[in-house]
Amino acid sequence: MSKSEFSFELITQDDKARLGKIKTFRGIIETPTFMPVGTQGTVKGVFVDDILSTDTQIILGNTYHLLLRPGIEILNKFNGLHEYMNWSKPILTDSGGYQIMSLSKLNKIDLKLGAIFRSHLDGKKIILSPEKSIQVQKAINSDILMVLDECPKLTKDKKILSSAINVSTKWAKRCKVEFGNNKHKGLFGIAQGGLSKDLRLESIGKLKEIKFDGYAMGGLAVGEEQEDMFKILNETVDHLPQDKPRYLMGVGTPSDILGAVKEGIDMFDCVMPTRSGRTGLAFTWEGKLNLKNSKFQNDKYPLDGNCEVRSLNKYSKSYLNHLLKSDEMLASMLISLHNIYFYQQFMREIRSNIKNGTFDAFFKKYISFFN
Repeated sequence: MSKSEFSFELITQDDKARLGKIKTFRGIIETPTFMPVGTQGTVKGVFVDDILSTDTQIILGNTYHLLLRPGIEILNKFNGLHEYMNWSKPILTDSGGYQIMSLSKLNKIDLKLGAIFRSHLDGKKIILSPEKSIQVQKAINSDILMVLDECPKLTKDKKILSSAINVSTKWAKRCKVEFGNNKHKGLFGIAQGGLSKDLRLESIGKLKEIKFDGYAMGGLAVGEEQEDMFKILNETVDHLPQDKPRYLMGVGTPSDILGAVKEGIDMFDCVMPTRSGRTGLAFTWEGKLNLKNSKFQNDKYPLDGNCEVRSLNKYSKSYLNHLLKSDEMLASMLISLHNIYFYQQFMREIRSNIKNGTFDAFFKKYISFFN
């Protein structure tokens, strides 16, 4: 097998928790993995070289936003997003399905045409069909592409959830055709069904018939309680193919990740590290720290004394507290970078504990630590 072919290797398991490797044209991704979100071709407030120094192995971009800006024409001139943003490792792109939910006031669903948007920038009409979504992702030159799906808002209405499965399944088939036979990239299907076990299993079954390189659980982390998310994962993840990577979209906090890894999930993404960084919230082995709090005003210690990335271990909590109160942008940059560093350190510890057969003890120690 060529080294550049997309593949997944399941190395070992500790109960349901899985240790694996995704092989891509641009490098290996060790799983479980966390993907910082670079929606518009940038992880907010963090330099690319600094992201690399945190041992980040893959980032996420967004089809809808990159279609609007900078657009396919410019991306093609740069042979995709990697060269454009100076990122050498793998990129996964969301298909635009999440924006169908988040920008629901600006779009409508047409089973044949796709998602019909009014641009949030200028009101221009945009038709994002399944074929168009894949074409844009190809222009981005993504290493992992996602099918276009309908992601409904949190609901118990089975008619709405069933309709989303119907739309998503038909679009998934069209995406598979448009994707073609490309062994060097991966195409992931996305299961819907909300918190309904029966509908989730129905969606998973239909996706398995189409056959994808990986499978995602969509329509979660949309406002449900954490215990409800864990419950539906417990009831359904085992029905996903064992020999393919499993991706829980838009998740989340360290405890969200821990609980999902326990159920057999391999991949995660979330804006949490950088969005929290911009508000002064740091994730540390001491727990979550609100650095705006006056109790840090005289704290001489750094967030992590062992972190040498961008000399973060030389900045005291007192200094970060000062920057936040002074509304200095450096605060957001430093805390965002620290949070990405922490998340990747957290993922390394998860992988190490799965490898050593000690994941359950690690889980019990930290599952409630960050709530």
